[in-house]
Amino acid sequence: MSGPTASLKPPTGAVAPERHPDAPPPGELLGPHYDQCFACGLKQPHGLHLAARAGEGASVTAEFTIASAHQGAPGLAHGGVLAAALDETLGSLNWILQVIAVTGRLETNFVRPVPVGTVLHLEARATAVHGRKIYSAAVGRLGGPDGRVAVRATALFVKVPIDHFTDHGRAAEIKAVLAQQEQVKAVRALEVNP
Repeated sequence: MSGPTASLKPPTGAVAPERHPDAPPPGELLGPHYDQCFACGLKQPHGLHLAARAGEGASVTAEFTIASAHQGAPGLAHGGVLAAALDETLGSLNWILQVIAVTGRLETNFVRPVPVGTVLHLEARATAVHGRKIYSAAVGRLGGPDGRVAVRATALFVKVPIDHFTDHGRAAEIKAVLAQQEQVKAVRALEVNP
């Protein structure tokens, strides 16, 4: 393999991320961004069904239970499944920053095995923004939010226009997802300003 790779260290001039004023309040369940998403979608029978919540500042928390469909070695979570959970949790930061962004680079460190039946507690935080780039980090713990670290990740997300999805995905489904998100925003506005 040749060529440069994107650094996960924010460059000089990067700024601290700011929680968007329209971000869901801390503690609010974010819900799936798409019901067919492998990581957060509730209509995926073997998906992770990851449940993310808005955190304080530019952060989110999430959790999911390792099911037998998620194993690699007998009785242990597959590393790719754990990477997907970290990626989804990091991607949930988009709700807090109110941006559309995709994973540009994800680096995962596996610290200890994660057994089937375990609830993995995840926390992600945006650490810096530089132009279209969003830098972030996440950690997954066993036994609760203060438990032992099992996995870590650092990531670089890149802001993209909505055309990125309509040009490369299924346009009709993307439009339906956007309409659903607008409905959620309208309901939140009514709850805040009855």
